[in-house]
Amino acid sequence: MGNPTGSTELGRNTPERRPVTERKGDYREFYKPWGEEQAKEQGSRCMDCSVPFCHMGCPLGNVIPEFNHQVYLGNWQGALETLLSTNNFPEFTGRVCPAPCEASCVLSINSDPVTIEYIEKEIVERGYEESWIKPEVPAVRTGKKVAVVGSGPSGLAAAQQLNRAGHLVTVIERASYIGGLLSLGIPEFKLEKNVVQRRVQLMSEEGIIFLTDTNVGVDFPVERLLSDFDAVCLACGSTEARELDVPGRELEGVHLAMEYLSQQNKVLSGEAISVEDRIEAEGKRVVILGGGDTGADCLGTAIRQGAEVVHQLELLAEPPEQRSIDNPWPQWPQILRSSPAHEEGGIREYSILTKSFSGKNGKLEKLHAVKVEWQPGENGGRPTMVEIAGSEFEIETELTLLAMGFLHPEGEGMLSQIGVELDGRGNIAIDSNRMSSVSGVFAAGDAARGQSLVVWAIAEGRETARSIDLFLMGETSLPHSLPEHS
Repeated sequence: MGNPTGSTELGRNTPERRPVTERKGDYREFYKPWGEEQAKEQGSRCMDCSVPFCHMGCPLGNVIPEFNHQVYLGNWQGALETLLSTNNFPEFTGRVCPAPCEASCVLSINSDPVTIEYIEKEIVERGYEESWIKPEVPAVRTGKKVAVVGSGPSGLAAAQQLNRAGHLVTVIERASYIGGLLSLGIPEFKLEKNVVQRRVQLMSEEGIIFLTDTNVGVDFPVERLLSDFDAVCLACGSTEARELDVPGRELEGVHLAMEYLSQQNKVLSGEAISVEDRIEAEGKRVVILGGGDTGADCLGTAIRQGAEVVHQLELLAEPPEQRSIDNPWPQWPQILRSSPAHEEGGIREYSILTKSFSGKNGKLEKLHAVKVEWQPGENGGRPTMVEIAGSEFEIETELTLLAMGFLHPEGEGMLSQIGVELDGRGNIAIDSNRMSSVSGVFAAGDAARGQSLVVWAIAEGRETARSIDLFLMGETSLPHSLPEHS
């Protein structure tokens, strides 16, 4: 601990956000560059606790006090080595992770936590600037071939770890872009795509093969997948969106959030979208159903497209601004959170139940809803939703986006053809070694876990790579990554 009094002398200080009026006019990242001295000061706030709960909060088990200390000392290369020892892609987590480590920071008991996420970003960006991050080509190849299906953060992490173990890795992606939701789902203003492409290029130079526009079970036979490779990692994500089964859902103007976000990312990548297929918010009254990160991403995108007004509606009650008594540290705080997009505009409302849509000539014109209240469940059980009589209302809208999350991977097609068993939630069932019911076929990330965070996806990809290496070689030097093994 370089500065024993840093946590008492200095407050939390995050990078400055670009002015709202400026950033609404483009899709560049929210934040301005952070000065080196600011990063050092924030690193000095880390108390090097005798029991660093941040380790418990981080699914990757990042060695946080150590890299904070190295940043404070100005040893950026040492900080980078420490960070990369547990996290393959801090350039992603340093931008889009909700930072469960910060919620578990001991300072969070009665103060503001260390700015761990932004320190991560500064470390890795310094690593790129100084050319410390270079392709790591394995010295020896095992001759074993592994297919990774899906190129999201879990698939990329599994691929990189397996390649480092010396296996010949092919990543198969059905979209035209490598990166999964990193490339197609997350808006540019949160994660610029050159950051993803920079990492993919490095992985290509390390010897990993990427196949795009290749849909296993459609134009790439499952039989070939199972016969051409010694092991398979299914990292296909949780892509079955939660639907809204109400009258009028079929009207033109009601879309899934991911249709909308993916299309905008494609447009910014230079892809041409026909007028008939374009989902555009310009001049429209927009409603977003869902109060989470995806809803906020839709909000920021709609504002940049020039929406007339944007309503973001959430079924659940508005969270408190401070932890409730039954939500103590170091649990994840169930509190009200705001994205930078919420600074830019929009109207947020809670405890709203959508009842139907209406319109004319097949086009959306109105959303019909009712206010609800949440009553405590009996004996501490789940709260009960009750509609408030006489609270019915309607909102005029030409574009409504369903941002209500995802259920599980798509069961039809590849998964049914391979014959893997699914669990009760529709995810790929795996054993303690992360193998599915089909020998040699493993699963990682949201496909096995269910919808979760980028940081969990990376951790699961690393852990699955370790299991595959052990399966192929009978032993492994790849580290455990999930918390239960740390």
